[in-house]
Amino acid sequence: MIITIAGTPGAGKSTVAKLVAKKLKLKHYSTGDYMRQIAIKRNISLIELSKIAEKDKSIDKELDDSQINSGRTKDNFVIDSRLGFYFIPHSIKVLLIANIDKSVDRIFQQKRAEENAPTKEAIKKKIIVRKRSEKKRYKELYGLEIYDFKDFDIIIDTSDLTIKQVVDGIVKYIQSQKTRNFK
Repeated sequence: MIITIAGTPGAGKSTVAKLVAKKLKLKHYSTGDYMRQIAIKRNISLIELSKIAEKDKSIDKELDDSQINSGRTKDNFVIDSRLGFYFIPHSIKVLLIANIDKSVDRIFQQKRAEENAPTKEAIKKKIIVRKRSEKKRYKELYGLEIYDFKDFDIIIDTSDLTIKQVVDGIVKYIQSQKTRNFK
């Protein structure tokens, strides 16, 4: 079983993916962690890396190839990735969304170093820039409208839910769908 979890910034995809993997005793992978590592190595923010990736296609290609390879050669894992649903089409595809203000609050509370923004307003602006950048990149590279609900098996608005409620909802859905062929 492969579960791909996509989501808007601050919707909880990394946290939820780790907990779903733990609850189902699966491995966990994260393209967000990989992107953060690239940004740290280059001593830039995720926003800056995202803008560079608009012109330097090798960044996306490296991420894409690793997901495609994982989908072909591995099983029994959860990956939090905005494009996992696309590169691993036979996965159970989950989309987490949250309203912008809730996303800002979560990112601000986590004090994510890579967001490098001192105020909630600055974080909000960075989220908007990042979403625009990703939307443009994914449309140009893959012809995708990112976060199009039709591409997912389950969509959860996490704005007013606890992490436990989100994780339990995903696990319950997966258990109810065990006989379904996700292709």
